[in-house]
Amino acid sequence: MYQIMTPGPTQVRENVRAARSLPCTNPDLDPAFYTYYKETCELISSLLHTGNETLILDGEGILGLEAACASLTEPGDRVLVLDNGIFGKGFADFVRIYGGEPVLYTADYLHTLDVEALAAFLKNDHNFKYATVVHCDTPSGILNDISRICPLLKSYGILTVVDSVSAMFGEEVRVDDYQIDLLCGGSQKVVSAPPGLTFVTVSPAAWSAMKARKTPVASFYANLLTFEHYYENQWFPYTMPISDIQGLRAAFDNIKADLDILKRHAQIAGAVRRAIVSCGLKLHTYDGWSNTVTVFDVPGQTTASAILTKLREEHNLMLAGSFDVLEGQVIRIGHMGENARTEKVSAALGALDTVLKELGVPLTGDLKETFLS
Repeated sequence: MYQIMTPGPTQVRENVRAARSLPCTNPDLDPAFYTYYKETCELISSLLHTGNETLILDGEGILGLEAACASLTEPGDRVLVLDNGIFGKGFADFVRIYGGEPVLYTADYLHTLDVEALAAFLKNDHNFKYATVVHCDTPSGILNDISRICPLLKSYGILTVVDSVSAMFGEEVRVDDYQIDLLCGGSQKVVSAPPGLTFVTVSPAAWSAMKARKTPVASFYANLLTFEHYYENQWFPYTMPISDIQGLRAAFDNIKADLDILKRHAQIAGAVRRAIVSCGLKLHTYDGWSNTVTVFDVPGQTTASAILTKLREEHNLMLAGSFDVLEGQVIRIGHMGENARTEKVSAALGALDTVLKELGVPLTGDLKETFLS
């Protein structure tokens, strides 16, 4: 079994695995499960500092992103896609699928989104039904300041859709304070449950926009409206994956009990970045570094494939490369959720140090020792 230090999926704690093995009831027919599901959703909302309703969907995090776009988009709707990363740009595909007109606001992929520049753009063009923004664009590790971006968009009456799948709980997310209408998360990142579930928080304004549609949602599985009154009617649109949800509940109970979770992520991320820079490697982005993933450029003496293969085959360790425009250019170290532990990160950096030196990369220090110093 590999030690996975990727930016998701992450390691899964034993109590989460145990919860997934509990006996199953019939989630369609058992009133107690409807209450359990609702209480789990309410726990998620409370941890995200919102009174908005949360729904758990049976599908990996991408389902939440598509469901947001499917449920809001009508043919001809103009949608602002904030694009300073691979996943940011990817929202345009969902908008097009459901007949909308994506307008890309493309910015430098090496910098966090410049909120003042966005404000200047919006002064001249703000006729958008909603806007999409990625909190942490995982392929590059860039972090965008949703605490400023979303209120700016809302000042023009633009609904806000945020992908915080790989950031939330490692970075602060306060849904109500940040004025987020539809927030998307996933089970396999900081939450540290297995892949397979997504969850979305939906504001009253987002519900109103969905209900005011003139055309039906062009999907069933990705239609959030199918969950309306699920509790009162004791009816789910499809059979809920009860074992997955029991594991998710245990993972969120872990987060609720982890009072220093944000501080721990910040301290570990800062130490990783310090080690990377001090030892002569180059962080991929110039700013906007996420506390859940560190991304550095592949040194010229070797390749991403060589680094990852030696780590996997000789050290039983998985780090990650990237894809799309970053294919072969960077290495990503995940330090999120259960992976954001000093002993796990230091072991990973020790292995990385050994591999880089064996591949002829002239480091100017010891990655593990610098991280721990």
